[in-house]
Amino acid sequence: MVSEHYDATGADTTVLALKILIAGGFGVGKTTLVGALSEIRPLRTEEVLSEAGRSVDDTTGVERKKATTVAMDFGRITIRPDLSLYLFGTPGQDRFWFLWDELAHGALGAVVLADTRRLGDCFPAVDYFEHRNIPFVVACNCFTGARTYEPREVSRALDLDPGTPVLLCDARDRESGKEVLIRLVEYAGRMHTARLLDSVS
Repeated sequence: MVSEHYDATGADTTVLALKILIAGGFGVGKTTLVGALSEIRPLRTEEVLSEAGRSVDDTTGVERKKATTVAMDFGRITIRPDLSLYLFGTPGQDRFWFLWDELAHGALGAVVLADTRRLGDCFPAVDYFEHRNIPFVVACNCFTGARTYEPREVSRALDLDPGTPVLLCDARDRESGKEVLIRLVEYAGRMHTARLLDSVS
């Protein structure tokens, strides 16, 4: 996304905004990660889980979860005056996936958060980005008490394409989250460059 602004002298300045999605299953930590990374107070669209919702959403492993995202989370990171990252956290439940296509439009790439206790929950997100050729990394959110797996084990379990980055993170920790974003931007840059070269060869 590119927009034009004018500085104090009236000079035209171009601002580049890179869009990044934070995706994954229900209760995996998407809202937490956006909140930890955003320099502004994040926009959240959370609603309290109702008893009716609990009958639809699988809360196994996240029984203490009290609210859920029903549209998106939004945060921002300013890299420099002319470059910002916009973070969009997607809703995790199947019934809200109609929003994904709109959120994914124009995205540089995505972070797929995974919970190794419920690894199958991130399969739909992996499948979504693979089929749309959107670069993504898998970040295993290390929950207290959960068994830790090596990235290569997670990659094998998810049957990821060779070279897809897998790393461990703590969604509550800003520095850990920043490392995830750095890996994503580097990977997305390589993927976009390779596709550009293929298109002109």
